[in-house]
Amino acid sequence: MAFEYLAYVLSQDEEIISSSSVDRRLLREVDNPFDLAATEFRNLYRLTPDLVEDIVSHLDSQLRGRRITAITTEKQVLTALRFFATGCYQRPVGEQWGISMSQSSVSRCIHRVTDAINRTMFLAKVRFPMTQIERQAAKEIFASASAPFVGGTIGAIDCTHVSIMSPKHHEEAYVNHHGYHSINVQMICDPNLKILAVNAKYPGARHDSFIWSSSAVRRVMQRSFENGNHNVFLIGDSGYPLEPWLMTPLPNQPEGSPKFRYNEALCKARNPVERLFGVLKGTWRCLSQQMTLLYDPGFTGKVVNACTVLHNLRLGDQTYDPETEFLEPRTHSSNVNQNAPSSTAKRVQDRLIANYFTRIKR
Repeated sequence: MAFEYLAYVLSQDEEIISSSSVDRRLLREVDNPFDLAATEFRNLYRLTPDLVEDIVSHLDSQLRGRRITAITTEKQVLTALRFFATGCYQRPVGEQWGISMSQSSVSRCIHRVTDAINRTMFLAKVRFPMTQIERQAAKEIFASASAPFVGGTIGAIDCTHVSIMSPKHHEEAYVNHHGYHSINVQMICDPNLKILAVNAKYPGARHDSFIWSSSAVRRVMQRSFENGNHNVFLIGDSGYPLEPWLMTPLPNQPEGSPKFRYNEALCKARNPVERLFGVLKGTWRCLSQQMTLLYDPGFTGKVVNACTVLHNLRLGDQTYDPETEFLEPRTHSSNVNQNAPSSTAKRVQDRLIANYFTRIKR
């Protein structure tokens, strides 16, 4: 069966514009995108052919049309992947194999594939450790990391902004502290950059700590602590409140002191979540800071969810290093949390400092 790839030309990124002619040439030279060399296929769609075929198989029951003229599942998935990979918008150029796809058809493909991934793959591929066995495995991953943190760390947390067009309702709520419209996306990852949780429901003006206070993961962590699991926590930056299940830095500590060493270890251990945002936005350019998703906030959140699923799928591909192919610099948030920590949280933090950072290892 012949496959058609539709290039997109409306882009805010000069690199993507300049590469579009190369992409079209590659696809004109083959009858089927799956006949491309594996490296070229991955450059176009960010995934290996085998992974794409797995996605096609998984989504086929939801995407397959009944009419003989319906767009095939393969075309729908490849169209959506190319949009996620480039962030370019949806005007097709030229015809291939005697078949053309209108802009409205491209848009429907993106919506259908995004919705299907959210319905059938998101909960299976983006999983926060819920059981004792899963949490113990998460602790061991952090303990064996190149920059481990003490005790029971199971994830690093942070937020990042994804640019959107000005929404029709409550526009002011989506203007972030950088001055543009966005949603503020909370993510939790492990040292291998695997995404464990994502919350893409809040407007850009919402503070990181507010999103955390309202999140399901916080309720899970709090319930675990109240059930006696006092050695399980996340690590975050100063934009988050210190809680018994969330460790954060201590400001203005003298160099060489136990609290300074605690800060140093914590910052190194939470570095993966900083790297994650660069890899995620560099790979799936529709989330890039250089792009603006022309969708409402609700569907933008679904696009973020779909990209996190695809990111985790990529991590299972051992043929490349996910941090060497695509990378976008991370702009660090200037949010600073001012909430006073609870006495229980301080006791947990003080215990960690006393047990692990008072004595200098030789």
